[in-house]
Amino acid sequence: MSTLLKVENLSIAFGGLKAVDDLSFEMNEGEIYGIIGPNGAGKTTAFNCITQFYKPDTGKVMFNTRSGQMVNLVGKKPHEIIALGLVRTFQNVELVVSLSVIENLLVGAHTAFKAGLVSQILGLPKARREEKALRKKAEEVLESLGLYAIKDMPALMQPYGIQKRIELGRTLMLEPKLIILDEPAAGLNDTETLDLVKTVKDIAQRYKCGILLIEHDMNFVSGVCQRLCAISFGKRLAIGTTEEIKANPVVQEAYLGKGDE
Repeated sequence: MSTLLKVENLSIAFGGLKAVDDLSFEMNEGEIYGIIGPNGAGKTTAFNCITQFYKPDTGKVMFNTRSGQMVNLVGKKPHEIIALGLVRTFQNVELVVSLSVIENLLVGAHTAFKAGLVSQILGLPKARREEKALRKKAEEVLESLGLYAIKDMPALMQPYGIQKRIELGRTLMLEPKLIILDEPAAGLNDTETLDLVKTVKDIAQRYKCGILLIEHDMNFVSGVCQRLCAISFGKRLAIGTTEEIKANPVVQEAYLGKGDE
């Protein structure tokens, strides 16, 4: 199985405090992989280093792009990383609430437009053909997520769990090889969390993309992830299946709260 993402000796410090400390892990093509750890463990900081919102002090982030080349993402700009096939979401839903559901997906696909700005403004044939093709693609994505019936409704009116799925749909408009999810189950009730487990699995299978996520909800992690990397204070504690990580005494003490007997 081919490697999709390989993080090597990643480190970053803020004011002398190491938020990520020599972190290394790798995930395979099509894999659903999780990073877990207690609050302040450095999970989101690691994500920000991978996607280059933060520039790490040391280390490499090797990504197998759409063209099949392993490329070091360190030093690249976020929009360049998206073009290579890596897309992320954030802890808080970032929808344009004044737009409809399908319009939110089309906004997410703006980087895919090849027609120039003048062509789009004037509604020239090339721009109209491109917009029609993207709208059809957005409808297909919404259909796959069970959201087609609400495509013309305002995104603001939708329950939080639906808004999360709309955000996932927006990432799919960019044809990602890897989607990075930052606490996707945060704020969801039990039913919505179960729905999201199914959605994430369906996306990985249907769209043949890898999914890397960080999450506190261990029920969600157990239901969706094939392998986990547990970290604490920015350092890797263990890598393994959900069962192996749950049984690891170091992880139990650092993350699950098991104290001395």
